[in-house]
Amino acid sequence: MNLSKGEETRRTILDHATKLSTQIGLEGLSIGRLAEDLGLSKSGLFAHFASKETLQLQTLEFAAERFVEAVVKPAMAVARGEKRVRALIERWIEWPKVSGFPGGCFFVAVSAEFDDRPGAVRERIARMQREWLDTVASTVRAAVAEGHFKKDVDPDQFAFELYGHMLVGHLGWRLLDDRKAGSRARKAFESLMDRSRSH
Repeated sequence: MNLSKGEETRRTILDHATKLSTQIGLEGLSIGRLAEDLGLSKSGLFAHFASKETLQLQTLEFAAERFVEAVVKPAMAVARGEKRVRALIERWIEWPKVSGFPGGCFFVAVSAEFDDRPGAVRERIARMQREWLDTVASTVRAAVAEGHFKKDVDPDQFAFELYGHMLVGHLGWRLLDDRKAGSRARKAFESLMDRSRSH
């Protein structure tokens, strides 16, 4: 894909903003900080982002695009059913590392930051999280339809429990320095799979 110079610059800015926001938060982003870090003029950045909220929203979209490319699309290329569920979760577990974001999972960071702040940014984060839970639930629903999971498996409950495992795994990895956090998350995932699988 050939990008214009302006689009290349915009993507460079958003890439840096995404990485930076995992450390200082979306609220900590500023045109001045980004201009200084990237050696750009403030007026040049204002040409791309008319306001701080616009910058925050576009940073969210950029991170979501990265997540879809790294996690969702590859998993959806796998056959429907248990294999797709497994592919989705394995890529999700690896996401904080493969993303290259210094502060870990972008979405965990910004969700905690904006969970009690009303406005367009919070609304977009909430919608993204609901869409992700729906994606997980849909893959589980397909596994039930394929006969790989029990008929009484609740896809929404599966997604809810799985997200809980992922969040505590992220906490263990980032805050508690638990070197076994990744393996613990996988063990919890396997337990959930075992309870759901048709035998």
